[in-house]
Parts: sequence; structure tokens; C-alpha cells
Amino acid sequence: MTKNVSEVAPKTAQHEIGATLRRLRHEKGLSLQELARASGVSVGMISQIERDIANPSVRVLTAIRRALNVPLQAMFGEDSDLPAEVVDPPFVRRLADRPQIDLGFMRKELLSSGGHHNLQLMILHIAPGGESGNSALSYPAEKGGLVMEGELLLTVDEQEAHLQEGDSFVFDSALPHSFRNTGDAPAKILWIIGAVQFDRHL
Repeated sequence: MTKNVSEVAPKTAQHEIGATLRRLRHEKGLSLQELARASGVSVGMISQIERDIANPSVRVLTAIRRALNVPLQAMFGEDSDLPAEVVDPPFVRRLADRPQIDLGFMRKELLSSGGHHNLQLMILHIAPGGESGNSALSYPAEKGGLVMEGELLLTVDEQEAHLQEGDSFVFDSALPHSFRNTGDAPAKILWIIGAVQFDRHL
């Protein structure tokens, strides 16, 4: 698969999302049709994602994850119930152990340590023109972040903010929101998600 993000990835675990999604769906005992109904994503799109011939948008990936009712770490291929094969305490995530998801237009790098947390930390590497999807996201959580490199157009509840390096933000994720890298260079965004209730209670 062609990588659109020109920035060289750090030497960390990286995988395609398809095999992970297919495994999670099978573990939940769901057919493609059942997952499609629960997520609102078409059978054809889910099938293409599982075969790694389509890159899901952030909105599509979020809808599928919510329908599967799995924690964020599971989408990175991590099983939070397995014991870590390291001597570090459970609240630590080493640089060399950051799992990643390559979505073509964007690479997600997980910073949070293993286990179930109400707070999740990621770095988003977004190619020029890369965006969250054709329609706005909206689900119960709080989000915040910092533009580490590049620039980002962030829209929350129809209000736009053109953010540049050093700018930060916090907003209610229940409000419709989307983002796009409007610059000519890759953007690097510290992305924070807090109190994602559906991970624990659905």
C-alpha cells in the first residue's frame, strides 16, 4: 500500500487495520451484515477494509469500533488483558513500543499505556489534504490536542479554527466536528480523548 505521509515513521510496531478488524468481528461472532447494521457502514466498505484494499476515514473507523464495543487499544492490535512482557510499570509506554495504524492519508501512533483508561493519547501524522472524513464525527467524549508540526483546520459545531504549530484546543466531542490538513506539509498533532463512556458501558 502506498504511504501518503512523507514523514519517516519511527521504528515501532505498525500493522494494517484489516486483519485486526476481521479478528475482532469474528471474536464478537458478527457477520459482515450484522456489523454493517450496527455501525451504519456498508458491507462493501467493511469487506474492503478487512482486505486492506480501502482506508477507512476516522469517522468510519470510530463507527465500527463503537459497534464492536472494543477499547481504542484493540484497533491497534493490542489485547489489554494480556500481561506485558516488559519490566516497566503498567502506566508506561516506551517509544519503541508505540503501536500504529496506517490509514494511508493518516498514521495514528498510540501513546497511552496498555489497559482500560478514560484518557487516551495519540499522535496523528496527517498528510497534506488528509481529513477525518466526508461527514462530521460526534460521540460522547472530550477531545483536546496540540499542533506539534504543520497546520490543521479544525471545525467544531460549524465553527472553524485554522491552527498552526504551538496552538492547542479542547472541545466537547458530542458536537459535530471534523479536521483537515490544509497545509503543504505533513501535520503532527498530539490528540487526546477523555472519558469515552461507550468503551465501558455499552
